[in-house]
Amino acid sequence: MLKRITVFIPIFMGMFYLGTAQETKIYTHEQKDYQDALALYNNEQYQAAQTIFEKVKLSTKDYETEANSAYYAANAAVRLNQLGADRLMEDFVATYPTSTKRNSAYSDVADYYFETGKYPYALKWYNKVDQSALSRKEMDQFNFNYGYSLFSSGKGKQAESYLNKVVSSPVYGSQAKYYLGYIAYQQDDYEGANERFDQITDPELLDEKLSYYQADMNFKLGKFEEAIALAKKQLPKSDRNEVSELNKIIGESYFNLGQYANAIPYLEAYKGKRGKWNNTDYYLLGYCFYKQGDFANAIQQFNKIIGGTNSVSQNAYYHLAECYLKLDKKQEALNAFRNASQMDFSQEIQKDAYLNYARLSYEIGNAYEPVPKVILDYLEKYPNDAHTQEMQGLLVDSYITSKNFEGAMELLEKNKNYASKTTYQKVAFYRGVELFIDGDYAAAHENFSKSLSSAQDALFKARANYWNAESLYVMNRFDEALSNFKDFKENSNASLTEESKDVDYNLGYTYFKLKDYTNAITYFDAFSKSGVTDQDKLNDAYLRLGDSYFVTSKYWPAIETYNKSLALTGPEKDYAAFQKALSYGFVGKSESKIEELDKFVSKYPKSTLKDDALFELGNSYISAGQENKGLITYDRLIEGYKGSSLVPQAIMRQGLVHYNANRNEKALEEFKQVVRDFPNTQEAIQAVATAKLVYVDLGRVDEYAAWVRDLDFVEVTDTELDNASFESADKQHMEGNTNAAIRGYESYLKQFPNGMHAVKANFNLAQLYFAKDERDKALPYFKKVADLGGSEYTEQALTRVCEIYIGKNDYNNALPYLQRLEEQADIQQNRTFAQSNLMKGYYEQGNYAQTLAYAQKVLATSSIDDRIRSDAHIMIARSAVQTNDMAKAETAYAEVLKIASGETAAEALYYDAYFKNEAGKHEASNTSVQKLAKDFSSYKEWGGKGLVLMAKNFYALDDAYQATYILESVITNFSQYPEIVAEAKGELAIIKSKEAQRNSSVDPNGN
Repeated sequence: MLKRITVFIPIFMGMFYLGTAQETKIYTHEQKDYQDALALYNNEQYQAAQTIFEKVKLSTKDYETEANSAYYAANAAVRLNQLGADRLMEDFVATYPTSTKRNSAYSDVADYYFETGKYPYALKWYNKVDQSALSRKEMDQFNFNYGYSLFSSGKGKQAESYLNKVVSSPVYGSQAKYYLGYIAYQQDDYEGANERFDQITDPELLDEKLSYYQADMNFKLGKFEEAIALAKKQLPKSDRNEVSELNKIIGESYFNLGQYANAIPYLEAYKGKRGKWNNTDYYLLGYCFYKQGDFANAIQQFNKIIGGTNSVSQNAYYHLAECYLKLDKKQEALNAFRNASQMDFSQEIQKDAYLNYARLSYEIGNAYEPVPKVILDYLEKYPNDAHTQEMQGLLVDSYITSKNFEGAMELLEKNKNYASKTTYQKVAFYRGVELFIDGDYAAAHENFSKSLSSAQDALFKARANYWNAESLYVMNRFDEALSNFKDFKENSNASLTEESKDVDYNLGYTYFKLKDYTNAITYFDAFSKSGVTDQDKLNDAYLRLGDSYFVTSKYWPAIETYNKSLALTGPEKDYAAFQKALSYGFVGKSESKIEELDKFVSKYPKSTLKDDALFELGNSYISAGQENKGLITYDRLIEGYKGSSLVPQAIMRQGLVHYNANRNEKALEEFKQVVRDFPNTQEAIQAVATAKLVYVDLGRVDEYAAWVRDLDFVEVTDTELDNASFESADKQHMEGNTNAAIRGYESYLKQFPNGMHAVKANFNLAQLYFAKDERDKALPYFKKVADLGGSEYTEQALTRVCEIYIGKNDYNNALPYLQRLEEQADIQQNRTFAQSNLMKGYYEQGNYAQTLAYAQKVLATSSIDDRIRSDAHIMIARSAVQTNDMAKAETAYAEVLKIASGETAAEALYYDAYFKNEAGKHEASNTSVQKLAKDFSSYKEWGGKGLVLMAKNFYALDDAYQATYILESVITNFSQYPEIVAEAKGELAIIKSKEAQRNSSVDPNGN
């Protein structure tokens, strides 16, 4: 900005005459050459003059001519900027110490470097000048030139002493005052600078420079109106750079005068230092817009302030937050308030920002830290604040809003005064529901009991009764469940709850479990007539109502009710048809029974009850005297369902048919097949006993004895001991003496590892260990029962083996048992359990094709709950992501989002945001991330991933502040997830590199 004002002063013009002073001498040839060279020199023909001077110096005999030639040759070398020119001049001084041009040499070279702007070189030669040999006029020039050279070399303090010597000079005075004033200006001595500038009378200097500096100094002295006047005066006369700076002076002066509207056009006209603004520049313009109520434009300026850690930044972030709030951008406001609350330059701003940060965290959620922690930290930092009561209320509500009911209960157990009894009642209720969903029914019951003990709200009392009953029911405490269901039904507010529509249904089931079928009939019937719209539940009610009639031998009503189920479109039609067929048998309609069973095996070829139907059909044919059809039907069962527990029974029945028909050899063949293929089953024991009768009839007892001796599951001589040992253990089991029963069963199996009751002993022992949560001890016994197969316990044992392996995340061992369970399960829920976990197991192994196949199987199953349906969709989505089929993933995650809860819902919500980001729907994507932060704050990994996504969205929306602040917060708060932090660091480096191109306050290296 500073330009030196050039002063044109002839440099020792008298030198020309020195060369022609001796007129009395006759010019020799050398003297003529010398005069020619001098003429060339004075005409600035330095190269030609230097060549002649060098020749004259070597040829002349005259000492003065020789010295002068050496002087001019060296001076020409300086002006030609030749290498070693300084050394030539130094050699001249050393060689001709008595030359009259010795001092002139120093001054002349110094003045030459001064005029060409090489001030450090000029200083070197000025330092050699003998000042005492200079005239007064020469001394003025020396002091100014030397002073200015010092000034231009950055030695302002030294320059002052020389410039001060010429302040009264008519030639140099104005310029000396100007530079002295500028030195004072640089040293922030504005009073001293003004004093010097005021003394300048040179109109050229006044017009060219002083208005700019005086405007700037008045601004810095707080004389804003004077600064504005001077700057506006200077504007038309300034170059582009000065115009930018003058606009800044005017704009900031208006800002400081509170004239924000006037400031805006001037602040906008400022071009920045080297084309870049800094954080303060953005703050000033942003604040002007803020004061005008133009919040959108204010945000556009404030959000360019990145990485600020000073009072200006704290102010900016606080006002930025206010602007966001005015435009209902609460997530953005939360970030800005949080940032301002983390700075302590202004305690007042920090506290108010913290208060608003806490309020917004409660209102919209917080992905950085748990909302209750935010509020607790506020209460701890400002314990005697006027907002304490408000914060305490929000604290309790924050646990509820963020669904952290566990934390809420812990808080309220320690701080009863934080909330009313009604709030405590509700929190305990919600915590109970949460535990119920997680399957911890005992803890759920405990919390529902706490809710009931603090019952103030009749509606929530009713709901607590209902869910307490549900918990007790699942724990098989049916009498207590019944009592709570009744309390719910008697509550006058029950009808206002969503639960009321199912209470008769649940009462029916409770009575059903208590074997009080008369009352079960009453409530199932009432439920079925209540106008229920849930067809699946209505269908189930018909089935249980039919079962209740069936168990109480009311077979005609049972048939009628099963027909109602069959008329619906719901699941378990095969069960209703099967039960209906059985009912016909009990009312003496054998032909109808056979007809219905025959239709059943054709209509429901994939039913889990088909083996049961074939067995019953075979029995019915035999009972009806159609022996051949019966045997063929048994064969269909045996061949088609090798894993069914009914197979040994069917073979046994075939043997009995042959025995009764006196086909003894064929009967023995069947009995031996049972013993061979299904040892350790009750059918095998029965087969041995019946075979004995056949051998006795045939008179081949010795053959029987030899056969029995080879059987390892029955010891004829130890039968009584076998029975006694098992019955002893079983008695302890029946009486609830768990430890004694365990010891008894283990003792029995040690004595009779293949005894008559080995299967049941293994199963009961496994169940006892499982109930004690000693699953590793239970596993080998369940495996034994499962591996033996063919018993009534096989399916349940298979299910338990799978459950234990899955609980240990050991899918390698679980998969074979899951495959067997899928093939052999009679109960649909067990088959669905197998398929859903085969789906997960294959995903764990990276077999995505099988994962998708089993997911489709699960989804094709009717009447699965939302949790299993959600698992299937999530497996499809994850497999699609792994195989880069993002279109399928997007569709699957959308399905998950409709029904999922917990972490699965958090994952789906993240991907919802992800796909919206990919589609360029940045604001919609941020809305999903905000929901993720609010509703699923406990799933921090998904929250962190969502924040990185949000940062990308904000940068795409041209909000660099939000983007960088969020990424910096992720880096600080999510260190336990290194992959997320690494991604955040990468994004932050990219953004800061880009922002550094327009904001000089931003470190381009991302620091």
